[in-house]
Amino acid sequence: MHFLQKYNLDHVFKFNIEANHATLAGHSFQHELRYARDNQLLGSVDANQGHPQLGWDTDEFPTDVYDTTLAMYEILKNGGLTPGGLNFDAKPRRTSFKQEDLVLTHIAGMDAFALGLRVAHQMIEDNFFENIVSEKYASYQSGIGQKILNGEVTFKELEKYALTLTEITNESDHLEVIKSQINQYILNINSKG
Repeated sequence: MHFLQKYNLDHVFKFNIEANHATLAGHSFQHELRYARDNQLLGSVDANQGHPQLGWDTDEFPTDVYDTTLAMYEILKNGGLTPGGLNFDAKPRRTSFKQEDLVLTHIAGMDAFALGLRVAHQMIEDNFFENIVSEKYASYQSGIGQKILNGEVTFKELEKYALTLTEITNESDHLEVIKSQINQYILNINSKG
């Protein structure tokens, strides 16, 4: 990205994000898509998945609905993929050599992305992630939090404020609840057919 920006090419080129390369880099597929989206560089997607324990480029067909849901969330929030699209840069495993294996693995990949699209659409309609972020950072809407965002306080003033606090309350991130809610989205949308 920085190369494109440094040489003023970021308006000419877009990223092609590959799920399996994200795995190899130690990132999630969603992370790579979000990074590209946040920088207006999301162009196309090599729709595949890697084997997380192997550490090499296996380019398996994407069947993880959790991953495809979060991927389609980023793609929808991006306004789609323009001028690119989803490309199955994948192949069946070596031991799956029958014609039906090739056909069914394509269907499984398409089904995973189709369900992911439907689930992601509903999550966007419900402002699912936006509500989580809004709740998590509610303390930045007023008081000292808002002053921090507005750049209206110094570190010295923050130190003084912190020393006046007699009790600190830790808030849960509710990660398990969030994962459970995503599972419910997937199960509910899938049950509707």
